[in-house]
Amino acid sequence: MAEYKKEEKSLKEKVVTINRVSKVVKGGKRFSFNALVIVGGEKGQVGYGLGKANDVSDAIRKGTGRARKNMISISLNGRTIPYKVTGHFGASSVVLKPASPGTGVVAGGSVRAIMECAEINDIVAKSIGSTNPFNLVCATFDGLKQLRTEEEIKRVRGKEEKSESLGT
Repeated sequence: MAEYKKEEKSLKEKVVTINRVSKVVKGGKRFSFNALVIVGGEKGQVGYGLGKANDVSDAIRKGTGRARKNMISISLNGRTIPYKVTGHFGASSVVLKPASPGTGVVAGGSVRAIMECAEINDIVAKSIGSTNPFNLVCATFDGLKQLRTEEEIKRVRGKEEKSESLGT
């Protein structure tokens, strides 16, 4: 139990957006809220969650819980990503490029929040298309999920390399 609480304290939480939504009912409008939350842990651990509730604080709490459950691990090359990737979701696209040390995080809005929570220190990101925060977060995660380490790529291509070396 103590280890779990210790793990919770090391996580960074960032609320990307809070929306007030309304539902029209017989007596008028009924308002509720949704919150998009990014949670990041140690190097390369990050997740996102969307929480919905009648109160802002409950929506943030639910979003944080979902983000902790949906955490992914990112393959990093030191302080940056190993190579250029493009993520797509809906009408949004995000291009993520590695940057040299000292560049910092060159990204806007919700993409910046993800990079800071994942502790990616040097990266250049460009958002193309729709700037809807939820779509940008999903597109960024699509790009980050495509990243592989050099060892993983070699393992996947291992059979191809062996067959080529036998043929020559």
